[in-house]
Amino acid sequence: MLRIFRADLHVHTCLSPCGDISMSPRKIVHRALEQNIDIIAINDHNSAENTQAVIRAAEGSPLTVLPGMEVCTQEEIHVISLFENVQSALELEQIVDDCLHGENDAETFGLQVVANEDDEVVSFNSKLLIGAADLSVDMVVDIIHRLGGIAIASHIDRPSYSVIGQLGFIPDNLTFDALEISAGMTIESARARYPEYSGYVFVQNSDAHVLDDIGKSTTQLMLEQPSFGEIKKALRKQEGRTVLP
Repeated sequence: MLRIFRADLHVHTCLSPCGDISMSPRKIVHRALEQNIDIIAINDHNSAENTQAVIRAAEGSPLTVLPGMEVCTQEEIHVISLFENVQSALELEQIVDDCLHGENDAETFGLQVVANEDDEVVSFNSKLLIGAADLSVDMVVDIIHRLGGIAIASHIDRPSYSVIGQLGFIPDNLTFDALEISAGMTIESARARYPEYSGYVFVQNSDAHVLDDIGKSTTQLMLEQPSFGEIKKALRKQEGRTVLP
């Protein structure tokens, strides 16, 4: 039987340099449950190191956690990736890591904390995760799909770090599975603003970097169960699964 699930598919952890240090695995899970969210996806900048810890922190709870990553392309376009399993997310991380240059300056950009499911610090990532990988946006989308993932254009309504903000339009060869709008806009107003992209599915997420923002914006999905496969069907409008307006 199909029912509505509430999802926030763009949540950062303390691994993202711009993420608050309080965004630890257990605290993220606790906050999501407080907000009555059914599904979250972890999308740290250019790394998937904390995805497994959040999944483990959610074990035994009703919260489903999907692994993912927010990749910054060489055009400085942010692309959300979602995967069925952590291994696929880590494969993407390895590809991106090989194309990411520079060292993080913690005083300028913030700490990049790798944590475990008990909110203990495991290590600090020293790569410049806030930077752009030497991969074009079409390459990133293709790689995500080759790994079996979902590729979503991040916050298309923002003037920076979005495909429209950087390029002025969405090229026809970019096969995004959905377009994300930020918290300051409704899906209805986004469709009015971008009528040329009426063929795309629109989603809305919090892009949370602090605990209080988790669930600030969510997407309602009509699914049979809270799983990656069901979300993929919803984005494709298959078998009654869908993204609700």
